[in-house]
Amino acid sequence: MEDKRRVLYKAEPIHDFRELVQRYENLYADKLAFEYKLEPKSKDYIQITYKQFVEDIKSLGTKLLQMGLRKKRVAIIAPNRYEWCVSYLAITTADMIVVPLDKSLPANELENLIRRSEADAVIFDKEYISSFQKLQKEKSSHLSYFICMDFPSSESNFLSYSQLIEEGKQLLANGDTSYHSITIDNQKMAIMLFTSGTTAISKAVSLSQANICADIYALAQMAKVTKDDTFLSFLPLHHTFESSCTFLYGTYCGITIAFCDGIRHVATNLKEYHITGFVCVPLMLEIMYKKIRKTIDEQGKTKLVNIMSKLVRFLLKFGIDIRRKVFKQILNAFAPNLRMLIAGGAPMNKDAIQGFLDLGINLLQGYGLTETSPVLAGENDKYKKLGSVGFALPGIELAIDQPNEEGIGEIKAKGPTIMLGYYENEEATNEVLKNGWFYTGDLGYFDKDGFLFITGRKKDVIVLKNGKNIYPEELEILINQLPYVSESIVYGKPDPKDGDLTLCTKIVYHADVMKEMFTDKEVKDYHDIIWQDIRNKINKSMPAYKYIRELTVTEEPLIKTTTQKIKRHEEIKKLLENS
Repeated sequence: MEDKRRVLYKAEPIHDFRELVQRYENLYADKLAFEYKLEPKSKDYIQITYKQFVEDIKSLGTKLLQMGLRKKRVAIIAPNRYEWCVSYLAITTADMIVVPLDKSLPANELENLIRRSEADAVIFDKEYISSFQKLQKEKSSHLSYFICMDFPSSESNFLSYSQLIEEGKQLLANGDTSYHSITIDNQKMAIMLFTSGTTAISKAVSLSQANICADIYALAQMAKVTKDDTFLSFLPLHHTFESSCTFLYGTYCGITIAFCDGIRHVATNLKEYHITGFVCVPLMLEIMYKKIRKTIDEQGKTKLVNIMSKLVRFLLKFGIDIRRKVFKQILNAFAPNLRMLIAGGAPMNKDAIQGFLDLGINLLQGYGLTETSPVLAGENDKYKKLGSVGFALPGIELAIDQPNEEGIGEIKAKGPTIMLGYYENEEATNEVLKNGWFYTGDLGYFDKDGFLFITGRKKDVIVLKNGKNIYPEELEILINQLPYVSESIVYGKPDPKDGDLTLCTKIVYHADVMKEMFTDKEVKDYHDIIWQDIRNKINKSMPAYKYIRELTVTEEPLIKTTTQKIKRHEEIKKLLENS
């Protein structure tokens, strides 16, 4: 039963990125691979075919080899753009190690990670010129080559990316076969990825091409993505979720990738590029869904939509799917071509999940970590359950370590997508890799049907003196359902009297929604209004030990990573210091 559920589609395995590039040539040469604009308001669209993409990969790879970089490390730092994708595959298919760096790193952390990675070359966006000028002047890194994506020609200090491409093309035309003669060892480190956190504590995850390719192959057996799809690339490419799911898995399937012009332009981009698929975090999807519901409410159609939602769910039980016809007007208003959403990184509101499914959008939730390439579990096109993250991908084994009486314990994983280890950090590696299993640090349980549910991070569990465990994400999901809540965090504050923890929450509210809902109230009244809802709508649905006792309200966003995950520990530290 399990195998039948996990494998829905036949797929062709790939073993390294050179096979992936060969796939582009064999199957998609004349197909559009990328579409984007240089400026958000521009009407000029740049279109790149797979044939051109492959030519650029081979040309840059050839030139980098001529520069003596084989088996060396090459860092990339830039916003999501075509040159990032070319660089990533040129580096890895030419037998070099790629070091993708977070585009939002402050200058000091960027410089620190460049030193830690011992990169010999870096390919970067013009935004980072000052940082690399400093590194070059100080001669404090291992860097020999500084390659700027935006320079039309090479200068005394920096090389031009476009010029290197042209020189690579010339080398190939003159018979240089160095790139073509490369053989990839797909088991060795090919990708060095730094985990989020300050440079002092971030760990360098070592991934092989075999790791990533195993994940691509598994994903292809779970969800149907085709060359007719166009995906919007929004999350940062340095992160494995976007890199593996949109870029590498997407191009394996022959999709067109459109680069988002920024968070303010998502709605416009979804329409202008005729987007059919989108990989993102639950927070963004929940915001999108709240906007859809708000529009429905303003049009006075809430009752009608609720009735029709129940009807389409009923008909689906008999194989009759009229969702996109019934809700065509709603779909046309925000994303007429959107058919698939892939969400991961945090728990998601069940109402939002059901809402997207009712509209006829295939929303798939998944679960994974950087250390696992990244996807370990996911829903597929046929088998879903609200609130779950599906089940193990084909080829992956998942288990719960030392489950408690509720079946909750640490999730552990085994399979070909598990990292090689943390680079030059044997102690940290041994903490998570034990007897062939990777211990995720996440808590979860399997239900009777084998669906995996995540309850939170092991280190985030709030343990009361009476031994009761509170999973903050469980409460946050409930709080985030309040219509005016943008985001929230639940935490425990030590009580100086008895040392036990007092359950507290910080809520970020939508200022516009609060003004609309409570027109006769002032900002100073918002705390009391929200506190009343917490007591009546959240606490009353919980046992007493889960009652929230203190509340902080603000319209300032919580501290987040570049993939929009809340930096829980930074936020809590700030709250406790100010309490």
